Amino acid sequence: QVQLVESGGGLVQPGGSLRLSCAASGSIFSTYFMGWYRQAPGKQRELVALINSVGNTNYAHSVKGRFTISRDSAKNTVYLQMNSLKPEDTAVYYCNAHNPLVSPGLYWGQGTQVTVSS
Repeated sequence: QVQLVESGGGLVQPGGSLRLSCAASGSIFSTYFMGWYRQAPGKQRELVALINSVGNTNYAHSVKGRFTISRDSAKNTVYLQMNSLKPEDTAVYYCNAHNPLVSPGLYWGQGTQVTVSS
């Protein structure tokens, strides 16, 4: 069982920055894909950023160049640095851990609210 706890959300003005953190309950980065997803009101949950077991990253087109996913294996923590925030980035952000080779191999955090507004 993997537990994920997000933190770092809040209210920020357009153009501002926030850093989200996701603390995992164990050393899983070598075997799990770690991702950040978001869900805005009335919309489907969407992938924002992904980092795989060897550190390769992938981003949604809408955040490329503004957001950066990273991890600290010593702290079992994944980060999402969000810069140049826009009102359309407003959503609940969820941390995700996925290993397709084990069962269950999919875990979600509880989510953290990010609101971009003046």
